[in-house]
Parts: sequence; structure tokens; C-alpha cells
Amino acid sequence: MKERTYAAIDIGSNAVRLLIKSTGRDGEARGLKKELLVRVPLRLGFDVFAKGEVSDKKREDLVRLMKAYRHLIRIYDVDRLRACATSAMRDARNGPDIIREIRKETGIDIEIIAGSEEARIVYNNHIESGDGTSGRYLYVDVGGGSTELNYLDNGILVDSGSFNIGTVRILTGKVRPEEWDALHRFIEENVVHGEDLAIIGSGGNINKLYKMAADKDRERESFTVEELSRMYHSMAPLGVKERMRRYGLREDRADVIIPAAEIFLNIASVTGARRIIVPTIGVADGIIDGLYLSDLKEQEEK
Repeated sequence: MKERTYAAIDIGSNAVRLLIKSTGRDGEARGLKKELLVRVPLRLGFDVFAKGEVSDKKREDLVRLMKAYRHLIRIYDVDRLRACATSAMRDARNGPDIIREIRKETGIDIEIIAGSEEARIVYNNHIESGDGTSGRYLYVDVGGGSTELNYLDNGILVDSGSFNIGTVRILTGKVRPEEWDALHRFIEENVVHGEDLAIIGSGGNINKLYKMAADKDRERESFTVEELSRMYHSMAPLGVKERMRRYGLREDRADVIIPAAEIFLNIASVTGARRIIVPTIGVADGIIDGLYLSDLKEQEEK
């Protein structure tokens, strides 16, 4: 397959990302080269989970941002684009109207995807991470509005689940107890527990926590649940401003990083996992991997 350039737009509850990657000249996915990553913290979830819709101000900002992303996509001569909106836009009453406005103003078609599709996209990350092929792994993607789980046993996807438990939802007090029950039930029914189970974490918060960890294995891109627990108990008592000052965090990271750690620690406690692998990939990477797989399949069928 010839060299291709792919773009992914991930409209999340906390941030909106544009990721652009290209294949090598032989068209191989392994080692997809990152050309550009832009992250803008629009924080749509704070509107949606509190009021049920995106405010006029953030709606205008989102349209402006999509116009900017369209220019960047053209500059990078992108061959294929997929734009996905996740939990906040799923819940927003005015989500479909905003999608129509963006299509009219920019030509970008945005899919408001279901939680099951989001989980499937996260699973596509195994193409690049190289993990999950031997042993037992639980992929955990923590976003602002939802958490996606994918359980793999020796490279085989056993089951996937999506739950309305996210960092922004927790901060706005909008996580129902039934969601935690459903997540725990999914783990109890589908995941083989034990210390040899490893969590593969994705999302900006676990990436940041890994980078901040004092005790980590750089070669294996992992750190222990015990280290995450130590960090959590050091950071949680602090206010947002103090976390920003002490740890050099942006405000839009300093607040959500605590509920993110709580979600990972909760899942680790239920599963008995002791190690978290952090391959620094997320939903946008999974979108691009999915586009690549689609092109590869089409090429093989010719």
C-alpha cells in the first residue's frame, strides 16, 4: 500500500484533539509517524453533565476550532479523516444541531459514537502498542465522560464494555451508583482476576501520572498500582491551585487527574492487578489505526 496520511478528531468531554499520522513509504502501520497533535481543553462535559447541553459560548468555540482543524488537515494533505464525538456530545440535547452546524460551516462530518464503538476504537490501539498479544490484559481508557474496558487473553478480545464513569462526570457529581455496579459486574463476569493481570491505561491523565511517577519502569512503559496509590494520596488532599504549583500541572489537568486516579485504583482493586502499562496512546490513535485497517483490507481484496 502506498504512503498514506490519516487524521483523527476526538471530541471528548474534557478536550478536543486533532491527531495526524502517516505511514512509511511501504504503507506499514508499525511505526506510524506522528505528524501533528493539537489538544484544546474546551471542557464540553462541564456544560453537558450539569445543564444537559453545550452552552452558546462553547458551541461557538467548537465551531471555530473545527475551522482551524480543517485548515491544518488541508495543509498536511490528509488522505483520510474520521471525526468522532464521545460521551459529552452523546448526552447533549443540542449535540445533533451542533454537528449539523459544523458540517455546514466546515464540511467536517462528525460521528456521535456509542460507548460500544468507543470501546472498539480503543481496542484498535493494540496495533501500535504491541501489548496484549501474550498474557492477560485489561485495556482501560478513562475519559471525561466515560470509561471503556477491553479484556484480552493472549491477544484474543474476550469482551468490551463502556460505562458512564468519567473524570468530568465525577467532578460534576453525575456518576450514578448503578454505573459503578455495572462496571464491577462486567469485571466479575468477564475478567480473570489476579496479580498476573496487567492494566493497559490510556487517556491524558494516566499518561501524565506515569510521567510524574518516581518509581517506574521506563523500558516497559509501566508503573505499579502501589506507586499510583502513593501519588494519589499525596495529591488528593491538595487544592487545584496547589496541585498546579507543586506539580507543574495545567488547571484543566489538575482537577481531573484525581478522579482519573480514583477510577484506575478502583479497577485495580477489583481485579487484583498490580501493574499499569502506559503506551501513551488514546482514542485518536485508535481512530487512525481503524482507518489504516480499512485501507489494508481494501488493498488485500483488490
